[in-house]
Amino acid sequence: MSPPLAQEKLYTIDDIYSLPEGSRAELVDGQIYYMAPPNRRHQAIARELFSSINSYIKSKNSSCEPFFAPFAVFLNKDDTNYVEPDISVICDPDKLNDKGCTGAPDWIIEIVSPGSRRMDYFTKLFKYRTAGVREYWIVDPEKNRILVYNFESEDTGDYTFADSVKAGIYDDLIINFSNMADLLNI
Repeated sequence: MSPPLAQEKLYTIDDIYSLPEGSRAELVDGQIYYMAPPNRRHQAIARELFSSINSYIKSKNSSCEPFFAPFAVFLNKDDTNYVEPDISVICDPDKLNDKGCTGAPDWIIEIVSPGSRRMDYFTKLFKYRTAGVREYWIVDPEKNRILVYNFESEDTGDYTFADSVKAGIYDDLIINFSNMADLLNI
């Protein structure tokens, strides 16, 4: 008879909040994933995207609200999933509280860093889809690529920093990535 397998420790949101000051981590299915600080290029792209989205939302007097990391998203309304997407757009004000967003945002954008590649392309893609996120963009400056997953219509788009990309959750929001192409070389 073989010995029983060791049980993997499952962490909770309390463990995330108990991390030392300044530590950044996400929690997916009870597993902690530590995050390195973003580099300058990552932050510049996030700034430009957030600025475009925020300006659009304000111009439409929309009830949606955009947020940038670090912003807590409690994906499944449980205590074993906590993420900090680079950009989140939430259109249901009932999901927002002082701690962040409880439930799935409508639109999430992740900007890929060398240490987040597997997490952004695989783990989060699955988690966001199953949690009810309507649209997920993976912006990968290293590969000059923007992958757009519109989970509502089950469409996928593959773009470069030379393209303009339409947001699926809005009728007329188009983000011109060619305006950000120079940020690839930062």
